[in-house]
Formats: sequence, C-alpha cells, structure tokens
Amino acid sequence: MSRLVVVSNRVILPSERIQRAGGLAVAIREALGRSGGLWFGWSGELSETPEPTCQTDTKGKMEFAVFDLTPAEFDGYYNQFANSTLWPLFHYRIGLVKFSRSALQTYLAVNARFAEMLIPHLKPDDTIWIHDYQLLTLAGELRKRGVTNKIGFFLHIPLPGVDTLAVLPGLGTLMRGLAAADLVGFQTERDLQSFKDYVRQEVGGTIGANGTINCFDRTIEAGAFPIGIDTRVFAGLAEKALSKPECQQIKEGLGSRKLLIAIDRLDYSKGIPSRFEACEELLRAHPEHRGQFELVQIASPSRTDVASYRDLRREIDRLSGRINGAFSEVHWAPIRYINRTYPRQSLAGFCRMAAVGVVTPLRDGMNMVAKEYVAAQDPNDPGVLILSRFAGAAAELGSALIVNPFDVDQCADAMHRALVMPLEERQARWRTAMDTITRNDVKAWWTSFTTRLMASQARAAA
Repeated sequence: MSRLVVVSNRVILPSERIQRAGGLAVAIREALGRSGGLWFGWSGELSETPEPTCQTDTKGKMEFAVFDLTPAEFDGYYNQFANSTLWPLFHYRIGLVKFSRSALQTYLAVNARFAEMLIPHLKPDDTIWIHDYQLLTLAGELRKRGVTNKIGFFLHIPLPGVDTLAVLPGLGTLMRGLAAADLVGFQTERDLQSFKDYVRQEVGGTIGANGTINCFDRTIEAGAFPIGIDTRVFAGLAEKALSKPECQQIKEGLGSRKLLIAIDRLDYSKGIPSRFEACEELLRAHPEHRGQFELVQIASPSRTDVASYRDLRREIDRLSGRINGAFSEVHWAPIRYINRTYPRQSLAGFCRMAAVGVVTPLRDGMNMVAKEYVAAQDPNDPGVLILSRFAGAAAELGSALIVNPFDVDQCADAMHRALVMPLEERQARWRTAMDTITRNDVKAWWTSFTTRLMASQARAAA
C-alpha cells in the first residue's frame, strides 16, 4: 500500500502541544497517527537564511518534514495574500479584502518552494494529500516539476459563489493550479456546487454524468467530504477533564448558574459581536434570566499582525464592557470574555459543563467546535447546541437549534429556548446529533476521501 503524504501550511511537530491548533491540525494528527505517513509543511519558524533542506522527525508511524520561511515570504504569502485576501473573500467579507499583485506573486512563489522542498521526500508510489487555501497552487507546481503521483486537495474553508470569487484578480491562476489535483474535496455540497458553477460559468468547463469535471485541459473529480472528529476520544477527554483545576474553578464561579460556552479563534468570521448582542437582547426580552447564566466566550488570539483582527479585538472589548456595565450586579456579570488559549482537555471539560453551546459563525467551512460540544455532553443530562445555518456542520446537525447569526432576535430566542428546554427534548436532540458525529467521525472522513482518490486514479489509468 502506498504511503500517504499530507501537506499543510503548518505542521505540529511531536515536541509541540496542540492547544487550540485548529480543526485541521487536530484532524491530521489524529488520523495520520493511526494510518502512518509523512506530514510536510512549514515549521512555524522564520529565518532570513533558511536551511536548504527540511528538518525531519518521527513519532510512531508518523514522519515529519518541515522547513522555515523568510519573514518576507511569511508576510506576503501568509499575512497578506492568504489571510488578508483569500480568507475574507472565501468567507464572503468582500469589504475586508485587500489585494496586491506583489502579495499574489509571493504566494505563488511560496507554493513553488513548498513543491521544491517536498519533492526530495517523495517516493514513486506516494499518495499526496494537500490541505487548505494557503496551498491552492501546490498541485500545479508539483505537476510542472514532473510529479505524476496521485494528488488530492481538500479545502477546509467555504468556497463562495461565482460572483464573489470573480472579485479576485488572478483567480484563474489559482484555479488552474488547484485543478492539477486528481480529486478536490469540499466540506459541503454547497461548496462543491460553487466549484462546479465556477467551472461552467468562468472557464467553459463541463461536468460529466459520472461526476467528473473537465476544465483547464484536465479531467478531475470533486466531492463533498464533511470533516469529523474522533468522537469517542473527545467524549472521554471531556469526562476526565471535570476534575481538572480549570474546570473546578469555573464550576465554583458559576454556583447554581447555567453556563453558555462559546469557543473560537478571535476572527471576524466567528460572529462574536453579534453573539454578544444576542446575549444583550436575551437579557432585555427575558429579564427572568438575569443572574441565572453566564456566557463564557473563549477567543484565542489569532493573526495579531493583521489590522482587521486588531480592530475586531477592540470592538469585542468595547461591546463586552458595555453589556456588562449595563446588566451586571455585584455578584454577577452576564459575559465572561477570555482572550487566551486553553489546553484541549480543558476546553472539552468546559463543553461538558455547559448547558448551552453557542456556535454562531457568520460563515464557516465546518466548525469542529459544534461537533466537539455534542461529543462532550453527559448523555443523562445533555446540553443544547445553538448552531449557525452558515456553518458547514449545520448540514449534518439538524437537531441543533439552527439560527441565522445575523438575526440577533432569533439568536436571543434560541438562547432562551435552550435555557428552558425540558430534559426529554434535550436528550432526543443530543442522541440524534451524537449518532451522526459518531458515524461521520474523522476516520470516516479520512477513509472516504483517500478511497475516492485511489479509485479516481484507478479509473484514469484504466
């Protein structure tokens, strides 16, 4: 059987602890740890004169190969193009998109360097699986250099509609590089449809009756493969976490009050300001809840070099201060806003303690926190998940309270409904969701994509 080579922007080495490293890193570490293979990418370190070869390591069945970027590469490729151009565009925030041709050129050059650094580590029968928006043109760069291995690509964030995509200068170059993969995967059918619409409307491609896609002089395949979590492991982690000091401290601080938990990176796509405004409306519309709950918002720092993220932090600080100032009492404040990173086990424990999980991004590829919240619950007394309709997870977790995160009143109503929901209804909703995430776990995601990739190549070779 061929070795799997996973390529992502950032690699978490064995010596590093996964805090809130992101759903992608957690999924790769969990899945690749079982199947074995090579994880390749950026080390997370910057150097003016990077070494010409990769640093390598091993742990069990996993191999690691990483390399450094220069500060100029990091700024142009990561800060500017990936996170100030692609990220806001793919999350439908056109007003926040900042484009420069020099940043695009740096992005393309870094994708080319990924290819050059990876090739010495490849074996003839390796299967390559590239992950996410930072590496849209890597497959194309590998093909330019003569790599004929099987290549898959998976996009973890949303793919917007054609009219939104068309805003981006240089889009054709990115999509041509993406189409050099044999299989392109998306989180949801909606994202897959956006890709098919782009192929038909923008490049004159065609969609075959068997699902194949003809574009850029290639025949490829594409599909929806919703990412999962290791449900059983996370459930066990949550149960064990209750005895940890951080969970005990929150429990003591709550007293008899109910906990509403929200866990995010500090990012404008997560809808944190709207969530706080919904909490404010809940207190206005249902004064009986005053003093009866706390919304704990954990927002780990993110992309502090990007101006829009600094602006977001100031907005959240101002909003939480205003709401707490208006509604707090001597013994209670409605919002506890924490701008720091916690260990994964602590977050699992917080989820288990929470009567309500508030997952209301304005747009999200999947949102693993939604699935983690479900997995963490006590089957005898489960909490209620409030979930944005614009998170990919909403396509699977229909038993959650599905809301429009732009509708503050609707979100406030959902918070009220969750707080007063009877035990029998909570249990029924939780069982339905738990069955889904157990069936569609990270192993199922991993297996479905790699199996389809192998089959697509077998058909192409026939």
